[in-house]
Amino acid sequence: MSIPHDGLSDEEIKKILEGYKIIAVVGMSKDPMKPGHYVPKFLIRHGYKVIPVNPTVDEVLGLKSYPSLMDVPEDVEVVDVFRRPENTPEVAEEAVKKKAKVLWLQEGIYNPQAVEVAKRGGLTVVWNRCMMKEHNRLIGSKPYTTLRKI
Repeated sequence: MSIPHDGLSDEEIKKILEGYKIIAVVGMSKDPMKPGHYVPKFLIRHGYKVIPVNPTVDEVLGLKSYPSLMDVPEDVEVVDVFRRPENTPEVAEEAVKKKAKVLWLQEGIYNPQAVEVAKRGGLTVVWNRCMMKEHNRLIGSKPYTTLRKI
């Protein structure tokens, strides 16, 4: 089954990447070989505040990890999801409750129920796209150099 396109233009994706800087990463991993690790690391190096969400770890990249999105004590602008498609409707519901602006389902991830839940809750929904790849393609990859090295 092929995944349908999210219908967002390059301008809309760039606006998300440039306009929102607080990203909760659901499914962030300690394994440096997994996209759930190296994509958030890239985002940190490019000036984003990343909040790990993973119930199986206490910290990732020196950042406190929260068991669920609802446990994150601060506002979140983008919820970036590294979970299996069947787990995304629950994440979408939590993103709506957290009043996030964007639900971003990473490359290869699509669930029509999650998309519907998030859209009904007023979120912009991106799916089957990698934040790192889109950032490189639309903005470039020069690191934000004033952040601490990871």
